[in-house]
Amino acid sequence: MAKFLIIEARFYDHLNDMLVAGAKAALKAAGHEVEVITVPGALELPGTIAMAAEAQQYDGFVAIGVVIRGETYHFEIVAGESARGIMALTMDGIAIGNGILTVENEEQALVRADPKQKDKGGEAAKAAMALLNLQNRFN
Repeated sequence: MAKFLIIEARFYDHLNDMLVAGAKAALKAAGHEVEVITVPGALELPGTIAMAAEAQQYDGFVAIGVVIRGETYHFEIVAGESARGIMALTMDGIAIGNGILTVENEEQALVRADPKQKDKGGEAAKAAMALLNLQNRFN
């Protein structure tokens, strides 16, 4: 049994609820312990994961958030920089599942967030578990 932290950038409550539910279900089905914390936005996810990893209280992490394209360039920055930050942490050996949806509209987000459809929260949790298994193999 491992201890996972789900960090959610809670901007779209109804979408986040589905993503977190999918991630929690996947982790609990595998017998893991789960905690959830909330940060203001997707740009805060990598920094929070870095702080939590440094505290050495968790074995793996799942980043949850939804970024929907708007009328400005802000979408590109948030989507790209949050993914870049998570990838950098993963390259440092931290087991992270990236469940940040980057979509054109809410309809796309609903399909991807819903555990009964694409279940991207559950997929992110499974990715985090797979990386933790690899980390354990190589250590």
